[in-house]
Amino acid sequence: MRHFKTKLAAGAALAALFPAVPAVAQDAAGAEEADTGNTIIVTARRQSETLAEVPTAITVFTADTLEKTGIQKADEFVQLTPGVTIVTGTAEAGDTQINIRGINGARDAESSVALVVDGILKTNTAQLNQDQGTLRQIEILKGPQGALYGRNAAAGAIVIQTLKPSGFLEGGVRVTAAEDDTYSASGYISTPVGEGAGLVLSGSYSTTDGFYRNQFLNSDTVDDQEVWSIDGRFVADLGPATELDVKARYADLKGASINYNAAFALPAFGGAFFEDVNEHPFNFYSNIRPTNTQETFEASAKIEHEFENVTLTAWALYSDVEQLLTADGTSADFARFTFPGATQDSVDASNACFGSTADLTGFPINPPGFIGATPVPFIFDPINGSTFGPFGPTTCDGTQLQIRNQSDFSAEVRLASNGDGYVDWQVGAYYLHIDREVGVSLGADLGNGASTDLFNPAGSANPTTQLYNDDFSTDVYAVFASADFEVSERLEFGLAARYDIEDRKVRNLVPAAFDPFTGGPINPGQVVVDGVIQPIADQSEKFKQLQPKISLRYELSDDINFYANWGIGFKSGGFNNQGSAAIVDAAFNDFIGTDVLIEDQFRKEKSSAFEVGLKGELADGAVTFDLAGYHTTIDDMQFFEFFVGGFGLLRVVSNIDEVEVYGAELNLTGEIMPGWSVFGSANVTESEIKENASRPVTEGNKSPYTADYTINLGTQLDLPVTDTLDFVARADYRITGPTWFHSVQDDTSPTIFSGLLPIPADANSPNKLVLPAEVGNADYSLTERDTFSVLDVRIGVETDNWSVTAFADNLTNEKYLNEVIPAIEFGGSFISPGMLRRFGVEFGYKF
Repeated sequence: MRHFKTKLAAGAALAALFPAVPAVAQDAAGAEEADTGNTIIVTARRQSETLAEVPTAITVFTADTLEKTGIQKADEFVQLTPGVTIVTGTAEAGDTQINIRGINGARDAESSVALVVDGILKTNTAQLNQDQGTLRQIEILKGPQGALYGRNAAAGAIVIQTLKPSGFLEGGVRVTAAEDDTYSASGYISTPVGEGAGLVLSGSYSTTDGFYRNQFLNSDTVDDQEVWSIDGRFVADLGPATELDVKARYADLKGASINYNAAFALPAFGGAFFEDVNEHPFNFYSNIRPTNTQETFEASAKIEHEFENVTLTAWALYSDVEQLLTADGTSADFARFTFPGATQDSVDASNACFGSTADLTGFPINPPGFIGATPVPFIFDPINGSTFGPFGPTTCDGTQLQIRNQSDFSAEVRLASNGDGYVDWQVGAYYLHIDREVGVSLGADLGNGASTDLFNPAGSANPTTQLYNDDFSTDVYAVFASADFEVSERLEFGLAARYDIEDRKVRNLVPAAFDPFTGGPINPGQVVVDGVIQPIADQSEKFKQLQPKISLRYELSDDINFYANWGIGFKSGGFNNQGSAAIVDAAFNDFIGTDVLIEDQFRKEKSSAFEVGLKGELADGAVTFDLAGYHTTIDDMQFFEFFVGGFGLLRVVSNIDEVEVYGAELNLTGEIMPGWSVFGSANVTESEIKENASRPVTEGNKSPYTADYTINLGTQLDLPVTDTLDFVARADYRITGPTWFHSVQDDTSPTIFSGLLPIPADANSPNKLVLPAEVGNADYSLTERDTFSVLDVRIGVETDNWSVTAFADNLTNEKYLNEVIPAIEFGGSFISPGMLRRFGVEFGYKF
């Protein structure tokens, strides 16, 4: 084993076992290929070793698998990984949440999954679903990886290797054309640059009109997108034992955002007011063209020097991601501008709203919407009123603008053994600084569109009605160490630990201004003293955590390994937009008597996870398998909450005090005959909310965003037609089990509608009630996403240099939901559809 590890450290990149589990692996150093048999090399423990040696469950996609599946981004390879699900792009491009074995990355918090590209930890969650260059291998590690990979690795880590320049010229292009005016092109070239140096340049472009159309605007503005990026990587030998690796990347995205419909959950109202989210017919009628821009720049440098017995690695990364979206608002059903005591500005806005609805009589707005004789929701006037959901063709729902700009600088220094002893060890230190500005601006829709300025004064074309705007600053300090002991030829034992300190600060940026529609402060966290608006005070907090990990591997036979591991996962606490707690208290706790606990500061998340498994091969390597069981306890699980009411909308992170998760997972691959392989995997996850002070009624429910099970089945053919031409076909079938997206599940809750009731029958009988308050309560039993299955198929021919492939994504045109966001006190959910069927063709060429 020691001799083999020494050879790996010298740098071999290897051929794979089956197409199902990657075909060509590349070691961390990216050295030129060498044949070491049916072996897959991974870098899961920040050193090159065989997949069988790693004491944890890993899904690996090598270069050949990436090519034959067409994988480029996270949402594509996640769908081929058991026990892992993803929600991405429903609100904005950078909004990506990956769930691994019941631990979810809460929107607006830090990710629970670390992203490591070419040995460097990325720092922005928006990069999880961006192109990362010319991919050569992807490893998905499950369970807490913080001891090795640091912050935000509580659920796992995604380790990516991209093409490294070599001593010869190579390159390639790939072009696809598909339905819905969907086109993409990518290419790369790798070339030597002088003695001991090389350069890789790659770029990509994609555009699509999307699957859905805005019927009111008669345009492709629901899920359209245009993206381009360019990457460069320069590697040079600075001496016989020193290597410099410099990378730079720029990406630009433009497209739509907030592709949601609303589905109500009010059983007492009946009909379309109590709707199974899975049966909702999607129609988009927004009068505001939703926009989304995302601009990314990053640059990194890594230097590695090999001493006689150890290797020193140091790297630094700068990243800047700027995101902006504008969209229609959410508050149509709450007559935001027509509450009693409304200002003249509010009345004018209401009249403008009603004028627009009068012109729309007969327009097919989403049920249960209808237009009555008065410009208010039906709850105020059951006979003559109007009702229409959010994101509709009227101006009554207002506008929204969201920005999230983040720049980071991070650096790491690590000293590691070279792998030729009985103990493999490493020690190091890490630093990160984050500057992040987050703003959410709500405005009155006066028919002039949505402004891209966070604050617009009264009398302007899009006056601001509510504003959250904060500057967040974070400094992270960490030290780490690990040691893997080869106790005997068959037994290996590992210890690792990391200690993190995250120093977080927040400064409120909201100006001292009044809401022209209510006469109160523009931010609910501000207060007025003697007629003067008082600013929101700065806050700061330190979050600390030790993340230990223990692992064991025992070689039961030459072909089968037993493994076990335990570790602590950690995700720092932080701050919501300041003023969040005040709006929840005023709009819900005080108004309708709920007891929802939301704070401007949310707590850190800590998890304890144990995994045990078997991995190996049978029938002389014709069958490989990995069987694992796991148990995880999560304390203070961070969870995204969405609130909607007369105030507009609010996005916050809350904490679920304790969640227990356990499950099992099986992966199998087999070669039926040379060139024909089959593969399959299954994961079953059980979970339970043990304690939740934020919403006590949810205790006993399941972990949000966690599918009950996932099943992956597939097959691949790679058969010769002639001496130079192969026929290639692949099918991937994914079944995703039932999924709840909120802690509130088979539960009921009072809503804004409850607070607006009861309504007296008439002036002469004020004590007789037409609608009691209970009529406004919501029942969320119909908000679970049903089981769905997606079949992807690719068929084509290829040579050593070119390929032509026809493909079908979601061949059976399965209708399913991408995400369900219950807004509990709103009385319904915001739901986003998944992708539909799309046929296309792909051409590739490489030299």
